[in-house]
Amino acid sequence: MSLRLGTKISRPPKGEHYDTLIVGGGPAGFSAAIYASRFLLKSVVVSEDIGGQLNLTDVVDDYPATLSIKASELVSRFRDHAEKLFKVPVYEFISVKKFDKIEDEFHVVGSNGLDVYSKTIILAVGSKRRKLNVPGEDTFTGKGVSYCSICDAPLYKGKDSVIVVGGGDAALEGALLLSGYVKKVYLVHRRDQFRAKPFYVNQVLNRKNIEILYNSFVTQIKGDNFVKSAVVLNKDGKEKEIDIDGIFIEIGFEPPKDWYQSLGLETDEAGYIKVDDWMRTNIPGVFAAGDATSKWKGFRQIVTAAASGSIAAYSAYTYLTEKSSR
Repeated sequence: MSLRLGTKISRPPKGEHYDTLIVGGGPAGFSAAIYASRFLLKSVVVSEDIGGQLNLTDVVDDYPATLSIKASELVSRFRDHAEKLFKVPVYEFISVKKFDKIEDEFHVVGSNGLDVYSKTIILAVGSKRRKLNVPGEDTFTGKGVSYCSICDAPLYKGKDSVIVVGGGDAALEGALLLSGYVKKVYLVHRRDQFRAKPFYVNQVLNRKNIEILYNSFVTQIKGDNFVKSAVVLNKDGKEKEIDIDGIFIEIGFEPPKDWYQSLGLETDEAGYIKVDDWMRTNIPGVFAAGDATSKWKGFRQIVTAAASGSIAAYSAYTYLTEKSSR
């Protein structure tokens, strides 16, 4: 999280009490905020940033009824829907450090003076995609650098060539998908064999317009206003610059496993929060949604994140309703 010089940070009033506190400012978090408000729950959103994974893309064309929309505009619409229409306060540049159960509420504390109480908590903090951390990657994020083949492949229809980086299921599935849109796909993998499912491996090996570059690394991404090429280095020391229209980095996610576990949340082997079909965690009154959860790990989409956020809000509502009726 980085702040612009002079940024004024606002925060919920110290000691304020809420029905539900939503942690995360992406599609899951804002969907939860909208539905929680519709259930007449006093709600608040706190987040390190606004947009989540949408900040890593440029154009969205797979969210129902939006046709084609800039990701930044979609983020603004999510926020406006919650903040302006349903009057849910939204506070950014704030992270939750911990929460403790005190009688019927959670005491929630965090950065920049966060100190409030809430009867329920919805965690929608997502997970961070791993980066290559090479020159040009941040410069061209959303301008030819993508972290989601499934999301952005249709935007490259008719283009000459792209690179996909990775060796797991997501990378190979992405390469196969992109091979139907572009003329040539370079699949760059740092090892000499894939860790993906054999089905995907066989498909890739038999796809004529996919060229595999084993034992190779992308060391630099170049361009002007958009990606134009990438430098690829082989383990033998041979380097070449490949002209491309885009690069898809599919090397996995990094959920904040240690933080989840410090809160007492049960996680799966990869570090994602375990939830049931109603987004309930192992802690009564705490729910999770979106990319933070173990649900749909192979298919991370805006629409599924938003759906899980609405379910989490409904579960928070039913949890409070059932408690009040006892």
